[in-house]
Amino acid sequence: PRSTLFPYTTLFRSIEQGLRALADGGPDAVRVETLAQALGVSKGGFYGHFADRAALLAEMLDTWEAMSTDDVLSRVEDRGGDTRAKIRRAGALTFSAELLPIDLAIREWARRDRAGAGRLRRVDNARMAYLRQLFGAICADADETEARSLLAFSLLIGQHFLAADPGPRSRAEQLDLAGRWLLA
Repeated sequence: PRSTLFPYTTLFRSIEQGLRALADGGPDAVRVETLAQALGVSKGGFYGHFADRAALLAEMLDTWEAMSTDDVLSRVEDRGGDTRAKIRRAGALTFSAELLPIDLAIREWARRDRAGAGRLRRVDNARMAYLRQLFGAICADADETEARSLLAFSLLIGQHFLAADPGPRSRAEQLDLAGRWLLA
């Protein structure tokens, strides 16, 4: 049960603030004192809702997971369209300006934290399952479905880590070309 000392709306604000801190500076930047001050509540009031920092981090992971899987899937399906449009939309929403910084921070965090790694694995498995479903609708061959799903997901993640110059085409043109090839 949630404490009545800590308004429910402040819960969402604290998780949102925690995710913003995570995206900006990684898990070490998620400090209860800093978040409480930013939200205008006392440290004691903050702990009236969260048992400890680990509980806050778990709630943040829960929220990120829901935003990255359930919310994205719902938004893709609600807008409808053909399978190729859904694949493009899923990629755009999954790595949107809102979610991308959090996703990248969680990927870094997962390199050093078992709980973060487990959660990332679960989210990535859900994302891959959805891609397999979508690519399976346009590819008759199971191996081709698997390859396209893996390549599409790897492209979306990997592009954020590339330091190489794009070559004769801009990065945006390269990504568009790769996307068209994957969806052909």
